[in-house]
Amino acid sequence: MHNQGKDKYQQAFADLEPISSTDGSFLGSSLQAQQQREHMRAKVLLELEKINLRLKSAKTKVTVRESNGSLQLRATLPIKPGDRDKNGTGRKQYNLSLNIPANLDGLKTAEEEAYELGKLIARKTFEWNDKYLGNEIIKKDFKTMGELLNKFEDEYFKTHKRTTKSEHTFFYYFSRTKRFTNPQDLATSENLTSAIEKIDKEWAKYNAARAISAFCQAFKIDIDLSQYSKMPEKNSRNIPTDGEIFEGISKFEEYLNNRGNQVNPDVKDSWQLWRWAYGMLAVFGLRPRELFIKPDIDWWLSEENVDLTWKVHKDCKTGERQALPLHKQWILDFDLRNPKYLEMLATAISKKDNTNHAEITTLIQRVSWWFRKIGLDFKPYDLRHAWAIRAHILGIPIKAAADNLGHSVQVHTQTYQRWFSLDMRKLAINQALTKKNEVELIKEENTRLRMENEKLKLEVDKLKMELVYKHS
Repeated sequence: MHNQGKDKYQQAFADLEPISSTDGSFLGSSLQAQQQREHMRAKVLLELEKINLRLKSAKTKVTVRESNGSLQLRATLPIKPGDRDKNGTGRKQYNLSLNIPANLDGLKTAEEEAYELGKLIARKTFEWNDKYLGNEIIKKDFKTMGELLNKFEDEYFKTHKRTTKSEHTFFYYFSRTKRFTNPQDLATSENLTSAIEKIDKEWAKYNAARAISAFCQAFKIDIDLSQYSKMPEKNSRNIPTDGEIFEGISKFEEYLNNRGNQVNPDVKDSWQLWRWAYGMLAVFGLRPRELFIKPDIDWWLSEENVDLTWKVHKDCKTGERQALPLHKQWILDFDLRNPKYLEMLATAISKKDNTNHAEITTLIQRVSWWFRKIGLDFKPYDLRHAWAIRAHILGIPIKAAADNLGHSVQVHTQTYQRWFSLDMRKLAINQALTKKNEVELIKEENTRLRMENEKLKLEVDKLKMELVYKHS
């Protein structure tokens, strides 16, 4: 990942704490992005005030203003060619748009242009040329996708605070935009829309539109992608049952027994790390990324961790949380607190830069690769969906389940409940009916016991009466 260190944009974000969100959806990400854009705009307007104070102090008869994301020069100038002189003064106040973006770089350019225009006014040498008439904007050449992709990171982080989380988000946008566009094509709304249209799969189209939307926003490309903003209704997922999850863990050992002898000694035990990752995803419903971004291994192994929670780091997608397990017994069954596996985890992330989006993505892809290698017919994220469904079946309140997975109730109900298949619904209903039957049995047992109790009471009373008669 390109690293500029403390550039002026990141310095401007230094006093911003991005809003915490338990919503990993596009909506949640958009709200965080909006907060950061508003923060940067406030910084730009503050600097704009300082520029105008400097211009006024220098007796420059020009001010700078912001309008719709651009900076303009405001000055009283000779009447523009073709314009009417309503007041008969031969002069009029104009706002000159020089295609200067309203950001920190643009402010520097606008101030320089203001001083230059001020000198022309003072010397009475101002003339309406292409620059001030705005014709140069029309003449500008379109850039290719390749050229703009090379600048995408710099532009993106002019409106986003650079964090581990935002770098992951940028990498998502960058990789998908690059994947679905041609670097030789001009970066026009028509070409970008056409690139999305060529994508066959609905989910790929939806994700590409999200990425290209961020790309266009960075470069002020006017495009309407609203028709792709709705999440696709249908997708196929194979949500494993608890039994299938338990069977899945054994496939790792089957791999060990069936693999050949030609194994690199350095990696011969590596399967144990991926088996551990499988178990953790199943027990906690984690996003795979949440295992590898700054894991608190000491806490996980600590005796103080009596609730057996996994601490998700604040740099993860939806911030920090402590995830609680479902089926605590699986932690023992899958041997998930074995220090050996945690040492392997520590070694795996120490070899990588675990603040780097690409390195983390490599580890996540490795998890998926092992799922395929041992022959599982479901994916890592399916274990997360299975957790959500299991929580529902167990009667855990939606808010508690959503918080534990690190997203909003809205995402929980709209996204995860979509995978509640017919089989899962049958299981839920049967379990509910079983519980109902159990309750009815308990009620019947209570009624029987009450009747027996009453019968015993009558017998005791009868014996008491007999004793009274006997001694009278």
